[in-house]
Amino acid sequence: MTTHEITDRPSWLSRRLQLLEREKAFMRAKDELARERRALPWVRLDKEYVFQGPDGPRSLAEAFGAHSQLLVYHLMFAPGWEAACKSCSFWADHFDACLPHLSQRDASFVAISRAPLPKLQAYAKRLGWKFEWLSSGEADFNYDFGVSFRDEDRAAGRAIYNYAPADSDESDSPGFSAFYKDSDGAIFHTYSTYGRGIELANATYQLLDLLPKGRDEEALRFTMGWVRRHDEYPRGA
Repeated sequence: MTTHEITDRPSWLSRRLQLLEREKAFMRAKDELARERRALPWVRLDKEYVFQGPDGPRSLAEAFGAHSQLLVYHLMFAPGWEAACKSCSFWADHFDACLPHLSQRDASFVAISRAPLPKLQAYAKRLGWKFEWLSSGEADFNYDFGVSFRDEDRAAGRAIYNYAPADSDESDSPGFSAFYKDSDGAIFHTYSTYGRGIELANATYQLLDLLPKGRDEEALRFTMGWVRRHDEYPRGA
């Protein structure tokens, strides 16, 4: 038996319209925040970054393809791991459907991880992913963009994640980084976001937020404790 507040339709509509005004204010604030994000100054990259892809070495410049914009997902998969992070896998399940739409807005997308390319390819095949996934190995890219942390930095308390001292013992963490390439081929870092800043890319969470039980995570031992790789959920659940 439900214990939630129950009302009649006219009363529900009145409350709904009040909430609608707050939702509209939130969306206007979100639009303004996006404008401020785009207005941030850029940082020109002077370092060359080269990754391993299915066709051999692939530079960051080449990852743009024919587009001037590049979005990178820093997918947690350290070299010694046998599988990618299950939470990152939850996010990555949403990427393939976005690719043709991103392309129409002058944007390319890649995921980048430190694990060797054969591990990335086997895991992508297992989960049916088609997006481009590159291996950075032990090169500087993941460290430079604040998603991987060397043992000595973690031990000394120098590891920084989400623009603050890292509070995790993990060697890798998730994030998005955005880049722009101009007509002369110069590459600029324009934005990075980490932690809960990546939530907007998870359509499942956005849909759960519309439902009466929401994400329903309050009673779990830790947030996302329910998440599994999509081929690990019980059948019929």
